Amino acid sequence: MNIDSHQHFWRYDEAQYPWIPKGSPLHRDWLPDDLAPLLAQAGLEGSVAVQARQSLAESRWLLELADQHPRIKGVVGWVDLRSPEVGRQLAEFAPHPKFVGVRHVVQDEPDDQFMLRPDFLRGIAQLKEFDLTYDILIFPKQLPAAIELVKRFPEQLFVLDHIAKPPIKGAKWQVTSDEEEVVSRVTCHLSPEWWREQIRELAKSGNVLCKVSGMVTESDWKSWKPDDLKPYQDVVFEAFGEDRLMYGSDWPVCQLAGTYEQVHRLAHDYVTQFCGRAQRKVFGENAARFYGLAS
Repeated sequence: MNIDSHQHFWRYDEAQYPWIPKGSPLHRDWLPDDLAPLLAQAGLEGSVAVQARQSLAESRWLLELADQHPRIKGVVGWVDLRSPEVGRQLAEFAPHPKFVGVRHVVQDEPDDQFMLRPDFLRGIAQLKEFDLTYDILIFPKQLPAAIELVKRFPEQLFVLDHIAKPPIKGAKWQVTSDEEEVVSRVTCHLSPEWWREQIRELAKSGNVLCKVSGMVTESDWKSWKPDDLKPYQDVVFEAFGEDRLMYGSDWPVCQLAGTYEQVHRLAHDYVTQFCGRAQRKVFGENAARFYGLAS
């Protein structure tokens, strides 16, 4: 199964999606019929639809879409993990065969330790009972909390979205006179070297996978080149290995910086250096195994 492990759908409403830039390509409805020809052109059989609003109504709507469109192989929805009612919410959604995981937009939380709050931890602790995964959506500054979270729940499956969204635009890797990277121990979360060390630490926990996604929108939208992103791809491939990586487009958000074809080609061209078996894992097998997707 060839799978795009990360994309979104919405019916645009300004009040519901305040983060969408006005006048951008995102400022309209984006639905399964828009994605279908792009998946076909890329040779992909389907996708995992991921929540873009933090509401139970969105989780229900995504599952309705999944019932109507076979190319939607799974849904990563939202429940209120902090609520005393989270068990009831999970019991509503988990029986649906395409409800495969949960996500919270932690990147927008002002507390960098948000994921370690007792109420949030209580919610995470209930996911295993329902055989559900958790998508970690964070900025680099929140990586230390993510590292602690996955250590506390070694039996829970996690996946890091968008390689933790490092600030690729304008970033400069420190190099020696021999043009080798310096392993820096700097503490600034805006440093690519610091991000790299945190990624390596996170990857030490075998219950965590990583989506190779979201990089173009952290780059210069108008002038990024594949070579700008290669150092970041190198880090996650070295840290997680072929068994714990999965391709994701982050469509339609990726269209802020590139077409679906460009994003797919970016990942495809990079993995051609590996054997065919590794390529199949990254482009579908790992996502199917992680999310328990039916063919």
